[in-house]
Amino acid sequence: MEGSGGPIMASIIPVLNEEKYIGACLDSLINQSLDSSSHIVMVLDGGSTDNTSGIVNQYISKSRDIGGPKIILLNNPGRYVAEARNMALNNLPSSISFIIELIGHCTVPNNHLEKRLEVWNSLENNSDSNIGALGVKVLPSSEGKTMIETWIESALSSKFGSGSGQFDNFSSTSKTKVPAFSMHSRNAVDSIDGWDNNFITSQDSDLSMRLMKGGYDLYRTDETYVNMVKRSSFSSWLKMGYRYGFWRTKIIRKHRDRVSKREFLPWFGLLVTLGLIIAGSESWYFPIIIYTIILLAEGILFSVKWKKFSLIIGLPICLMSLHATFSLGLLMGNFRKGKASNDR
Repeated sequence: MEGSGGPIMASIIPVLNEEKYIGACLDSLINQSLDSSSHIVMVLDGGSTDNTSGIVNQYISKSRDIGGPKIILLNNPGRYVAEARNMALNNLPSSISFIIELIGHCTVPNNHLEKRLEVWNSLENNSDSNIGALGVKVLPSSEGKTMIETWIESALSSKFGSGSGQFDNFSSTSKTKVPAFSMHSRNAVDSIDGWDNNFITSQDSDLSMRLMKGGYDLYRTDETYVNMVKRSSFSSWLKMGYRYGFWRTKIIRKHRDRVSKREFLPWFGLLVTLGLIIAGSESWYFPIIIYTIILLAEGILFSVKWKKFSLIIGLPICLMSLHATFSLGLLMGNFRKGKASNDR
């Protein structure tokens, strides 16, 4: 499928110090079943101090030599993701109709782009929807994992850790408020003036909320997926939880209808416990016991399901730390401005 006069689809990849992963990401994009003339790849480097740009330049030549899609490398002086995507939006050929949000530490199957278009066209032909975005499933990286990486992966796969966001384990093609790794209609994104540069994180959630308010429908499908490398150390896991909570508060303050009650359950549990203590109840520790039993049961379930004995303890530890750091982030988001993330 080709647009009149050029490619119709662009994969946008903001990067910062991704030398460990960007090669695999680009390999997966230059070997797509979709005709290479229909697709371009735009990499926007936010000031990498490693060899990320050098590797991207190698792939520019490699893709050209094998007849793959055109790869473009731009410097992103703004550094952050929202600014990178807005820069891409302003530099894309006029023929581009679809924009795919990717990151440097992900890969996609070789029919990914073709499948995206197939699902999009099916939705357009079989509904009255004004489609603004189509997200996909997020699956673990196929690379081997350390014990800590396995713990983190299990926490994000658990119903007590994934929420309804990008790590949600869904199985359908349906409407959603939070599509992950979205393919956007360029016209839809243009109509709401692109991404909000004020959001260092959660810029995609903000964009989704504004698209819905602009009259667009958002979908997600399980017919294709993105493999994503997640956090590899416990310290990065703690920082991620805090950062997600911090920016969730910023989103909620801008979009009141983005509130999710389940995200405030740890605070509710803490307040109930404190209330029982203040009231002098001898049963003040019951909420703590119930919470611990639930997480231990989840750890046992995953240890059997994944055949990893360490998850009996590792999964509850990761879930408890996620709930604590996310909740702290929710609180601090009311008092502090955002800072750059450094949680990889």
